[in-house]
Amino acid sequence: MSENGCKHFQAYVKENSLDTYRIIDAYFSACINRDAREKKALTCCCFECGSYGIQLYACLHCIYFGCRGSHITTHLRAKKHSIALELSHGTLYCNSCRDFIYDGRSRDIAAVNRKLEAKDLQKSLAWTPWIPTPKETNLMLANPKRRNVKANETLGLRGLINLGSTCFMNCIVQALIHTPLLSDYFLSDRHECSAKSSMKCLVCEVSRLFQEFYSGSRTPLSLHRLLHLIWNHAKHLAGYEQQDAHEFFIATLDVLHRHCIKAKAETESANKSSSSQTTTTHSNCPTQCNCIIDQIFTGMLQSDVVCQSCKGVSTTIDPFWDISLDLGEAHGGATPKSLIDCLERYTRAEHLGSSAKIKCSTCKSYQESTKQFSLRTLPSVASFHLKRFEHSSLIDKKISTFISFPVEFDMTPFMSEKNNAYGDFRYSLYAVVNHVGTIDAGHYTAYVRHHKDTWVKCDDHIITTATLKQVLDSEGYLLFYHKNILEYE
Repeated sequence: MSENGCKHFQAYVKENSLDTYRIIDAYFSACINRDAREKKALTCCCFECGSYGIQLYACLHCIYFGCRGSHITTHLRAKKHSIALELSHGTLYCNSCRDFIYDGRSRDIAAVNRKLEAKDLQKSLAWTPWIPTPKETNLMLANPKRRNVKANETLGLRGLINLGSTCFMNCIVQALIHTPLLSDYFLSDRHECSAKSSMKCLVCEVSRLFQEFYSGSRTPLSLHRLLHLIWNHAKHLAGYEQQDAHEFFIATLDVLHRHCIKAKAETESANKSSSSQTTTTHSNCPTQCNCIIDQIFTGMLQSDVVCQSCKGVSTTIDPFWDISLDLGEAHGGATPKSLIDCLERYTRAEHLGSSAKIKCSTCKSYQESTKQFSLRTLPSVASFHLKRFEHSSLIDKKISTFISFPVEFDMTPFMSEKNNAYGDFRYSLYAVVNHVGTIDAGHYTAYVRHHKDTWVKCDDHIITTATLKQVLDSEGYLLFYHKNILEYE
């Protein structure tokens, strides 16, 4: 994006100038004086629902305040207006682009307004962008050598040595390494761990792997340290036989999640000068955790059980790291042909039948009911597990049915609140894990998106370029999608 926002914002400025933006930002975002704060307190609420909550938007074309989500977007769409200002953080939003935009001129105005706000409140600025000092500028000029990342750059690509039936681990590591938010976290050296714990910490090992992948070296890596740590912390995966890639993925997230909590607790303990009697407890529940794993992978699944007698609804909400989708025949003999089919089937209401009656809290008796899953909140990375392996007392078999999956798709139809859902739920494919062969003798490979339009195939130590058609024609076992637009709370 240019320094002057998108073409819609440029057209807006040409027609209206930046005067409206200057006033709205000064009175309803920065609040530069007492008068501005009073005006915001009295008038700044959603015109539809009257809410004074966070993330209100102001239309810059007319006088209108609306909540994030359907209220502001419905107004902008109906009035054919494009530009709005998010008032909590003073960020410009273009409804035509369906994205936040950056404009250097507006940022300069906002900086002045925030200085006036800080001066009036007699407080320091909470945040200012980094602007290099003359000394820093001279250092950068004196050291001009920088790595120029080109379209055909191989930085970040490394083959992985197969240590004996460890292809299941190699393909999951490739998918995690190419998860954008995860690489941002580890390459910015955000993880902190005590020296005593670092040798046993899986997060430290993963952090080291990111450094290795982006070191510029092209020789294949050995994951023996990672494998040993996983064996120590996930005993059910210990051994030299082939393991399931999906099971390894979930176990890895679980151990990373637990180690992030432990490292944070140790760091906080070391930084505190509290008494020896003070104790702190930490929950392993993802809903109470803000570690990097849960920030990226955790979504919330809603389950609604509806009593067929009184139509009373019992709702439960649980966290998930991925969604496992059935591929076998459904009632009526239909089998899914695509990822969308699988998700529609997953979120379809299911009649539980007379043999599975549930006690209704309203009727106070056991009644037949229906159960339906929907997605309450979505993670930044949506991972799907296509259940290709069937295990029963009689036979174990693999389902090799071709299931098509899109490069991009919108998850809105599967949300619990489709009409009032906040935000943008479009996702883009960035990794696919495949299993070739039979359930007894198979091999895992992975396709990962290296650059925007560049895909590679990772087959242990061998890395080759791939076409998008090859990716989409593959069988697909684990599918990884990244949210196109990331939102903040």
